Amino acid sequence: MAGILQRKKWILPIVIAAVAACVILLLTSGAGVKSAVVPSGSLPAIEVDAILQQTRQKNGYEQYLSQAGEASRPNVDMTIEAGDYIRAEGEEVRKLKDYEGRPGVSLHTGETGEIDWVVDVPETGLYNLSAVYFPVEGKSSAIERALYIDGELPFAEAAYLQFDRVWGNEKQAVEQDNQGNDLRPKQVEKPRWMEETFQDSDGYEQVPFRFYLEKGKHTLTLKSSREPMVIRSIRLFNEKPAVAYAETAGAKQTDSSGQPKDVLIRIEGEAAVAKSSPTLYPTSERSSSAVSPYSASQVRINTIGGFNWRLPGQWIEWEVDVPESGLYHIGFTVQQNFVKGIYSTRKLTIDGEIPFAEMTKAPFRYQSDYRIDVLGGEDAYKFQLDKGKHVIRLENSLGDFAPLIRNVEDSLYNLNSMYRRILMITGTKPDEFRDYRVEKQIPNLLEVFSGESKRLKEVARQLRLLSGQSSDQEALIKTMAQQLDEMIDKPDTIPRRLAAYKTNTGGLGTWVQQAREQPLEIDALYVASLDSSIPGTGMGPLAKLGHEAKTFYHSFFIDYNQIGNVATSEDQRTVTVWIGSGRDQANTMKAMIDETFTPESGINVNLKLVNMGTLLPATLSGEGPDVAMQIGNDLPVNFAMRNSAVDLTQFSDYTTVEQEFRDSAIVPYAYDSGVYALPETQTFNMLFYRKDVLAELGLEVPQTWDDVESLLAILSKNHMEFGMPVVAQANMQGVNIPPNSQYATMLLQNGGSFYRNDDKESDLDSRIGIETFKKWTEFYTDYKLEREYDFANRFRTGQMPIGLTDYTMYNQLSVFAPEIRGLWGFVPVPGTVQPDGTLNRDVPGGGSAVMMLESAKDQEAAWEFMKWWTSTPVQAEFGREMEGLMGAAARYPTANIKALDSLPWPAEDYANLKAQFETVKGIPEVPGGYFTGRHLFNAFYKTVVGQVEARESIMDYTQYIQDEIRVKRNEFGLP
Repeated sequence: MAGILQRKKWILPIVIAAVAACVILLLTSGAGVKSAVVPSGSLPAIEVDAILQQTRQKNGYEQYLSQAGEASRPNVDMTIEAGDYIRAEGEEVRKLKDYEGRPGVSLHTGETGEIDWVVDVPETGLYNLSAVYFPVEGKSSAIERALYIDGELPFAEAAYLQFDRVWGNEKQAVEQDNQGNDLRPKQVEKPRWMEETFQDSDGYEQVPFRFYLEKGKHTLTLKSSREPMVIRSIRLFNEKPAVAYAETAGAKQTDSSGQPKDVLIRIEGEAAVAKSSPTLYPTSERSSSAVSPYSASQVRINTIGGFNWRLPGQWIEWEVDVPESGLYHIGFTVQQNFVKGIYSTRKLTIDGEIPFAEMTKAPFRYQSDYRIDVLGGEDAYKFQLDKGKHVIRLENSLGDFAPLIRNVEDSLYNLNSMYRRILMITGTKPDEFRDYRVEKQIPNLLEVFSGESKRLKEVARQLRLLSGQSSDQEALIKTMAQQLDEMIDKPDTIPRRLAAYKTNTGGLGTWVQQAREQPLEIDALYVASLDSSIPGTGMGPLAKLGHEAKTFYHSFFIDYNQIGNVATSEDQRTVTVWIGSGRDQANTMKAMIDETFTPESGINVNLKLVNMGTLLPATLSGEGPDVAMQIGNDLPVNFAMRNSAVDLTQFSDYTTVEQEFRDSAIVPYAYDSGVYALPETQTFNMLFYRKDVLAELGLEVPQTWDDVESLLAILSKNHMEFGMPVVAQANMQGVNIPPNSQYATMLLQNGGSFYRNDDKESDLDSRIGIETFKKWTEFYTDYKLEREYDFANRFRTGQMPIGLTDYTMYNQLSVFAPEIRGLWGFVPVPGTVQPDGTLNRDVPGGGSAVMMLESAKDQEAAWEFMKWWTSTPVQAEFGREMEGLMGAAARYPTANIKALDSLPWPAEDYANLKAQFETVKGIPEVPGGYFTGRHLFNAFYKTVVGQVEARESIMDYTQYIQDEIRVKRNEFGLP
């Protein structure tokens, strides 16, 4: 009792202090935030100097339109039946009759292949094209096609036409876990027939593409890049532009006479009926009392969008039932505290039509908390709605920022191109006392700098016009322009400024990536009659104060480490699982467990998000989990040696389970005739290359290491670099260093191995081991390759136009470097020619695993969980969920063979990935094997930095490895 009284004494002052702090925060928040006025009409086009037109990275749509000139837009509307094709290529092409309720013949097209149609154009001019399609089941990503006209790509953007899938909540009602928290609704496909006009998937063009076609017959070709689809027809037409608001009936209606009265319809944001991506799932907002439903202590699904709704083209639809025909206001309870200095833009359509031109770019400005945004502001727009059901769609659009972002992206490409040319002359470390006269050696260098400086200054000026104030967005662009001016004024300083120049172009790249992201979070949508006002419930200072006090109080009693359902003492079968990744991954996993595993197996799972560095001490103290997930390759065998991990081969169905993986994935977890973990992820190296840079240098992608050496000579001559896998120390003390992947690649390709004599001795001192080490280190001693570097940034600038790195870099580059889209690729690593003339492309694999601890009380239940988690459908679903949740950058590198097949890779890239996957080899873990990577690293530095002969270095350090293996085998009583 005394303890409770003491606790109350110290809780009260803390609560009072927190409340006082909240009051100060609320009084100061939002200060100085002003609503900017958007300039009426479109901003003037940015003039680009003629010299810059020659340095554009591609044949883009802008140039295509300028070549078409003032072509007419004929009043034509023609339909091409999909079944009337003249040529089909691809195994999955087939005709379907009356498919999904659509009368007539439709055409199924697969992930690969081409279809040709002939169209007889009645009049020369510019035309829109659209397709009526049905998104059949695939790999859950957007469908992608390339359009060719008469066998040629009309412009670069036509290679990336995107057709959306339709997603919705699997269940209408929100379910809860046994702690009373709402569970995130699972997203499932809800396919339907749709018509999509061919438009820019990057969002830079605000109107659909217009194609120039001369009178006569033309061949239209759709080439599959990703995902299957059924096509009913292709349409050739001209889309009519939306009228201005001033010309609508709503604008001409000056009062509310004769209009509906007392109508206020509220649709919860999370009640959206359809969305274009599984990332747009309903979310939980716990930082404000303005949302509905609201709880200060429990998770409530109450909003939609947020940071997930940030990319151009993503859309969300709501259905509203209007009780009476007439004019209405449309408003939203929104939060836009994501982007400052610019604003989020959305395109609004009602039943698929834009009501008036202003709705192509409706702005949602920055503010720190939720607010009511009525479209049109103080003089709110009036929308004509007939009685009955209507579908309101909000689509993410770049709006007025589109031409600005595109100009900066073009500028970035040109500036990086100039950086490479300067680099070819000066190298990465120019002599500060030498005058390189780069302005004389590089044609048009100063002219390009001058043109880009003007362009960037104009972008900064228009940014300020749009935002209404100076911002960091504008400052970054001005800094780059200023540096260009300084380099123009003093060309002799260009080499000395190269490091700062590279930093600033890197900043521009980040700006482009961030400016394209325009998030918006929606709590509710309102349709209100002209005489009704929308209430701002929960938005006042007192409501905010009460919310902060409640959340602070409840923080003393909520365990934030527990995810989802928590098993109680009455539950008979329970497995405790630890996961060391992020909360998003843990929440997704727990939702899947509660949805499928527990109902089907009757086994409860307590999932805990922990730092996996605590696994060993927790296990030693008897407080460890039953199952540990996402652990490194070295841990299972180390635990097995200490009798702390369970041998999975004792389970009768183990041999069936291991068929889900490649043999190479199991190798690191095998020890003493047992297997002590199941693989979760498996990664390996691929060869990434810049198509444009290699073409400039007249180089081909290397097939063998001899080819690499030839290529290195040319790259070195031009002061460019080849990226070998990084040779670096562990980023954390005590973390195991795996053997370098480049050494392992060359060793495996030459028929070598890391251990001999049943893994009792290191084999690095063998003839093959020594020769491989010598050749590996010669890359660094003879060609001066970098040992540590940032591959993504150097690849982006072209300084390192080719390199070997983990295949997951593909995901990062897809998101991180939009300006080089289509200008790079990846292929299997170079190989070693064998005596029979074949090419060996073996590479080592890495990854993570799921392990059962010996202390698990119910090992059968733990095994059931491990089997379920690593199974094909679950791994495929988790991979799609993670990509849906976090975007393409989070594509999951699952070790499950069939699950990887089902992830949404572009067909051509996946063919290369799969070819390399077939040659992956596992590296065994042995007692004392942690010395292998560590001393390989030491031997490398002794040779490359210490200039000791390669044979001597590797022989010396291999002896240390032999000694450690011997000691550990003796310690654990192994023969």
